[in-house]
Amino acid sequence: MIATASAVAFVVYSCNDNTTVEDGAEAELKPIQTVDNMFVVQTLNGDLQLRMEADRMERYQNDSTSWELFPDGFAAYMYQVETGKLETTIFADQAKHVKPKSGDEIWQAFGNVRVRNEINDETMETDTLYWDREKETIFTDCYVKMYSNDGFMQGYGMISDQRADNTIIRKPFDSYGVVVQDSTAVIIDTANFIGPLLKK
Repeated sequence: MIATASAVAFVVYSCNDNTTVEDGAEAELKPIQTVDNMFVVQTLNGDLQLRMEADRMERYQNDSTSWELFPDGFAAYMYQVETGKLETTIFADQAKHVKPKSGDEIWQAFGNVRVRNEINDETMETDTLYWDREKETIFTDCYVKMYSNDGFMQGYGMISDQRADNTIIRKPFDSYGVVVQDSTAVIIDTANFIGPLLKK
């Protein structure tokens, strides 16, 4: 990624702005803004980088933090800037986007979280996932299942780049691999074989 490149985000939605002022803790429980049918597109120098969709977004705010909740599900689609191909998808039953006034911005996904690298044909499933956009990483400490052409892996804890291209399961267990064999290969049991040996 080029540091001097500009990023542009477009947001298309129907918006209900609830800006009524409440007192104390009551105000933190009510959204200051709600967005239905959210659709966000982020580009880099005109090339598509990221697309996000959600049925509903609720924005909250207090003195130190603002956050957005996605109570009805969330989907993110990441594209390769070089080729324009869809590379990674992230789906979850719920999500939360936290933006503290000081500190790192974090995305959290909850419930039936599914991360798929479309190019590598790899799928990861977990219950909770954290996405640090500044550090461009995704991670969790929860139980993880991972499916790929090389087999099945499971364990506790995972860390990867945000495109799910280099995934490491921290505490794997009871995983298995798929052994691909050539069905046309001829294997001869020389100890029990009766008859002429085939010439190579």
